[in-house]
Amino acid sequence: MAAPTPRPGILDIKPYVPGASEAPGAETVYKLSSNESALGASPAAIAAYDKAKDGLFLYPDGACTTLREKIGAAYALDPDRIVCGAGSDELLQLLTKAYAGVGDNIVQSDHGFLVYALAAKGHGAEVRFAPEKNLTCNVDAMLEQVDENTRIMFVANPNNPTGTYLPESELRRLRENLREDVLLVIDSAYAEYMEEADYGAGVSLVDEGENTVMTRTFSKIYGLAAVRLGWVYCPASIAGVLNRIRGPFNVSEAAQVAGVAALEDQAFVKKNRDFNRKEREIVMQRLGGLGVECAPAYGNFVLFRAPDGDAGGLQDYLRERGVIVREMGAYKLGEWLRVSIGPVDANRRFLDLMESRLGDG
Repeated sequence: MAAPTPRPGILDIKPYVPGASEAPGAETVYKLSSNESALGASPAAIAAYDKAKDGLFLYPDGACTTLREKIGAAYALDPDRIVCGAGSDELLQLLTKAYAGVGDNIVQSDHGFLVYALAAKGHGAEVRFAPEKNLTCNVDAMLEQVDENTRIMFVANPNNPTGTYLPESELRRLRENLREDVLLVIDSAYAEYMEEADYGAGVSLVDEGENTVMTRTFSKIYGLAAVRLGWVYCPASIAGVLNRIRGPFNVSEAAQVAGVAALEDQAFVKKNRDFNRKEREIVMQRLGGLGVECAPAYGNFVLFRAPDGDAGGLQDYLRERGVIVREMGAYKLGEWLRVSIGPVDANRRFLDLMESRLGDG
């Protein structure tokens, strides 16, 4: 019997696999595989989300008016140039849908976020991977991948899963040497964790031209991963394009009110950032003391190499004892693992197990 056939290339896509969440047999499970907020969500955001249940029968504001205004106030941006989505993932998909297709290509770094390639392949575009230098996006290598069919370049800054970042001067050099008709997408999902003086999330580059956008998320430091909420700051012309192709009610009312409340609770954001910095330093110091190689870390996670190269064996050892970390094979980093910065008890359990494992060796 005949059946509908998907477009060429669709069945060649390997579905995105999120971080594992189960550790069969373990008495207590510590999930450190998905870069979720160590402190959860703001109590104010939780209360706002709970209150939203009274309006479940109503359609949400399709324009996310209040939320966009609150984002604009929090980050000193023009609300009319902000588009909200069901996580920044949806916005990355919409940008690809709007600007790349069959016969086109996108460029990303070799160990960049997998969603860029998935979005490109889903819309028929080719993916070009640029080699990295010291696990960091290499501007010159990225530019070398550009040809007449390049339509989008994706740069995660800081990058997931490597944890490294490009200073603002390097991002600017990239933009200045990129054709003006190539869209530069700066994915700044972890920007709120950044405290380095030479870092820029991408706002100035968006403001200076018509060919750069910056995506952000509420899933990380704001702790709202479950509600799926993100936003993009872009030139007015690109905002107009995205508003034409997004769903009319693509962000739920519960997500919108939780986002507004989260933005109003900047004391929680600071508390989360301070906690993350302190715990990340402890994790890196103790791993370093064990002789474990770690990549520079600037987000809420640490990428580290399995000492004997057996990342699978180390991952199994940790998981059997209740600690779940993220394998990196899909990112061409088969000897590496990524551990999120979680609550204190989770971090200590991970470190104690690492000491036991390496001590046994």
